[in-house]
Amino acid sequence: MKTLIVPTDFSPIATNAMNYAVDMALSINASVLLLHVYQVPVTFSEVPVTVVTVEEMKKMSEEKLEELKQGIKKNTAGKIKVYTEARLGDVVDEIEALCKSIQPFAVIMGTKGASVVERLFLGSSTLTAIRHLTWPVIIVPPGATFNGIRKIGFACDFKKVVETTPVKFIKDVVKEFNAELHVLNVDYNNKQFTPATPEESLLLHTMLEELKPGYHFINNPNVEEGINKFAEENSLGLIIVIPKKHKMLDGLFQKSHSKEFAFHSHIPILAVHE
Repeated sequence: MKTLIVPTDFSPIATNAMNYAVDMALSINASVLLLHVYQVPVTFSEVPVTVVTVEEMKKMSEEKLEELKQGIKKNTAGKIKVYTEARLGDVVDEIEALCKSIQPFAVIMGTKGASVVERLFLGSSTLTAIRHLTWPVIIVPPGATFNGIRKIGFACDFKKVVETTPVKFIKDVVKEFNAELHVLNVDYNNKQFTPATPEESLLLHTMLEELKPGYHFINNPNVEEGINKFAEENSLGLIIVIPKKHKMLDGLFQKSHSKEFAFHSHIPILAVHE
């Protein structure tokens, strides 16, 4: 059975991502695993303070997770299986370890605020870990809701497509949601066009031909703006990106204009490695 792993810090943003995941789980007949990673608080004050023990933190985490679990069961009339897990450690390390054990359909998390994603995106060590996760990560913008996914965009720069395109995964996702696939290439006055571009585009079409994708060449000097505008105007439900490869997402998990794309987009982003 497919499983969606949903890391949570119990913030409103994380809860919104959880609600998105629950609705997706109902749609694709998947189970949900709620994960909370807690850390031992470090105090530097000379004034004596009451320190919460690890056992107390674990108990509080488990109680909050159970509350979320019961809420999901009530709201879905028990239609999906919900599991919970509280772990002590580093957020990314624990997500990675759980993914290896569970092999989820996707990890789903929110953005902004004091949420899991913000903690993930800060610091080079966690940044490196999330960029090397071999499981798909769906980034849910604030306020986004799951209403089915009828159109999926795939951001592509037509470079080394055979080596870098996760063809099987794209096919699986498109078929799972019975969606249309739209290949999106953003350029400005053909500045990125090379002699190899026609061959690369043909190779991509050959690999994805059974999905009958539509191809859209967007003329915009700003890649994320071009993608966002197309996504909004054409009601895309999801945008697939390759963090390690696509120029738009070289900095998806870094402090750059690409990170702003992930945080400001109204469309959920599915980051998957080749």
